[in-house]
Amino acid sequence: MYPRDTDFVALAEIHAAALRALPQDVAGYLESGAGTEQTLRANREAFTRWVIKPRPLSGVTAPDMSTEVLGIPLAVPVLTAPFGGDGLFATDGHLAVARANAACGTASIVPEVGTFSYADVAAAAPAAARIGQLHPYESFDYVAKRIRAAGYSALCVTVDCALMGFRTKSRMARFRPDPAVWGGNVVHDGTPNITETYGNRIVQNWTWDRLAEAAARQDLPWIAKGILTRESAEAALDAGASAILVSNHGGRQVDPAPASLDALPEVAGAVAGRVPILLDSGVRTGADIFLALALGARAVVIGRLAAYGLAAAGEFGVRRTLELLTEELRTLMILAGTPDIPAITRSTLTPRPS
Repeated sequence: MYPRDTDFVALAEIHAAALRALPQDVAGYLESGAGTEQTLRANREAFTRWVIKPRPLSGVTAPDMSTEVLGIPLAVPVLTAPFGGDGLFATDGHLAVARANAACGTASIVPEVGTFSYADVAAAAPAAARIGQLHPYESFDYVAKRIRAAGYSALCVTVDCALMGFRTKSRMARFRPDPAVWGGNVVHDGTPNITETYGNRIVQNWTWDRLAEAAARQDLPWIAKGILTRESAEAALDAGASAILVSNHGGRQVDPAPASLDALPEVAGAVAGRVPILLDSGVRTGADIFLALALGARAVVIGRLAAYGLAAAGEFGVRRTLELLTEELRTLMILAGTPDIPAITRSTLTPRPS
């Protein structure tokens, strides 16, 4: 039986509960990054370089925290990430995540390498299962057709994962979970699938031009996930991306790489308002959300935070995570005098004095 609402009063408690609940090898996998984990650390350090400017007596008492991304309404500017292997963290994995998102008025990006199929997650929470994630590979058209048939509104294409990053700690731990936790979308009809591709260490050889052609055939808006530079942002826009997700894969791909928050202003400058920008990697608090919005994001995407909630208390834990993020963001919006999400701009921040 899951705890009462009052049992988790801070995100740190959820994190601690998750680590207590998980087997040591799974917890190590969740917490680790690529290489020497410089990128993993840099993601958090980047948030320490900015401060929010208080605005006393602003008159703001009930800020409007809603926004939208690709026509998908969000009660708060948060989506959950398409983290794979979700069955490692709780039996019902992304089914629970999607139900929590539906309860909180936000949305899931549902993974291609998850424990449950796109259709399963959509059936569990159709209001939240709005974006299907996939990879640029030979199965792209087939997988995108399944996403569309399951009722999703958009695609999220992970462009920074031609092969898995060099994840030293996972290698040293000999971490080899049951392949079923990645295979919810595998169909045994001879169709290529990304799970076997990664398992056989096949390197994807797609280009932006090839992705542009494949995405244009789907008649769905799509997010380019894994953008960290002006050049990549411009290439994604030229390929027809409807949104940009600034992400370094939670520090699990290139190491060392730019922190996502550090890359955000450059990408926002390149995009220049043409499409919405999202940010993931390193978000741990409501204050982090505020900083990301102020530096150019429309919303943030949470991966590890959602996994912590899932491991700590299933659907309840994810919902409580979203509630605590919302409560902190609301508090900061009042104290900073920002009546709605568009009011959270660069002018509400200042660099932290060195």
